[in-house]
Amino acid sequence: MYLKKLTLKGYRNYSDAEVTFSNQINVFLGENAQGKTNIMESIYVLAMTRSHRTSNDKELIGWDQDFARVAGTVEKSSGEYPLEIILSKKGKRAKLNHLEQKKLSRYIGHLNVILFAPEDLSLVKGSPSVRRKFLDMEMGQMSSIYLYHLVEYQKVLKQRNAYLKQHRKSGKLDQTYLSILNEQLAAEGAELLAQRFSFTRRLENWARPIHSDISQGKETLTLEYASSFSVTSETDKKQLMNDLLKQYKKHEQREKEQGTTLYGPHRDDIRFFVNEKNIQTYGSQGQQRTTALSLKLAEIELMNEMTGEYPVLLLDDVLSELDDERQTHLLKTIQDKVQTFLTTTSLDGVKKELLHHPRIFNVRSGQIEMESE
Repeated sequence: MYLKKLTLKGYRNYSDAEVTFSNQINVFLGENAQGKTNIMESIYVLAMTRSHRTSNDKELIGWDQDFARVAGTVEKSSGEYPLEIILSKKGKRAKLNHLEQKKLSRYIGHLNVILFAPEDLSLVKGSPSVRRKFLDMEMGQMSSIYLYHLVEYQKVLKQRNAYLKQHRKSGKLDQTYLSILNEQLAAEGAELLAQRFSFTRRLENWARPIHSDISQGKETLTLEYASSFSVTSETDKKQLMNDLLKQYKKHEQREKEQGTTLYGPHRDDIRFFVNEKNIQTYGSQGQQRTTALSLKLAEIELMNEMTGEYPVLLLDDVLSELDDERQTHLLKTIQDKVQTFLTTTSLDGVKKELLHHPRIFNVRSGQIEMESE
């Protein structure tokens, strides 16, 4: 899979831009605040219908612009097709093959991207919400079934929390209605728990040998899906649903008092162990960075395994954050395999011998100019 062409109109500091890409490595060179990250963000938006930098779509619309348009042409083994996202003050529209998609969940997954930015190095030591977002964003691209259950879970969770909050204020509660919400939330939650556990196991299978290679065989990485419920490969969804319902019943009074749902996959986490030591708590910064890099490289292989296509890789100013050894491992892994977009202020310090025939673009004040090859 690769992105052949990108067209921007009214997007951030790009009033009008059209770029044709190499299916190998594309480098965006320029000083800070010129628009390099905006290009990366626009590709992410084209794939995911949302930004990784802000939850407010209006920020993506350029100054004095009524709307922003991001369009691209994607090439897959099954053929070529156009994607388009239009953002306005009224909302967003997504088009696949020129046809508007009523549900964004039906659009996501037609361009798979993996973003690796400096903040992703905090994936290991950051808060649990960072890792839950990582799970949801990556799994949502790979599995339309997971994305469907995630959307349904979030919808019912919002309703249940609103009802618990309402009860806290009024003191009135319809137990039958709460039981219906419990059943619905537990059913969707069981789906998420089962799929997240499976995903974590599969991600570990890819990440473990990568981590071992980077650490020169000195370290063994293991992942653990951390839930308040016992989840194993033998646990079926019916059991998970019953476990969730038991938790709601057991802690009903506490949830009423706090006006929120205290148990379920929206509170879960992933733990990382190197040589059986929890590196979130006890690991060095180097171990944490190696783990974050291993996870990103493992994602590339897992996405190919699950979808039959390698994703597009976005490296936003991350090479400067990696030492020579980790940088070499990253560039060797993606070499001639994954279409890559790379932003940097300078190629100094980048192992240029590992960039095979890159297409280089200079970015300045919202203008993109390709260097002659």
